[in-house]
Amino acid sequence: MVKAGKKTVALPAIVDLDSLDGIRDGLIDAIEEGPVAISGAGVERISTNALFMLISAAETARKNNFEFAIEKPSAALTGAIERLGLGSSFMGMMRG
Repeated sequence: MVKAGKKTVALPAIVDLDSLDGIRDGLIDAIEEGPVAISGAGVERISTNALFMLISAAETARKNNFEFAIEKPSAALTGAIERLGLGSSFMGMMRG
């Protein structure tokens, strides 16, 4: 996969219902074009719906044969994933 074509989508500090539409629109565009990197370093709080949206986006990227990675996930992001028992769903996409 070509690194130069990778799209980066940065998650905001608060990933809740109010921010999901904008994030979803950015993800839809990115996963149609090529590999996607999600920057999760700044996440302070994330909703359950947002986590499921990321799982869905990763599956769509996989079906399109594109890499999908969450880079430098914050402690809040990894903590939410663990609390909800979604570790196995995120296992292959976490980087750093």
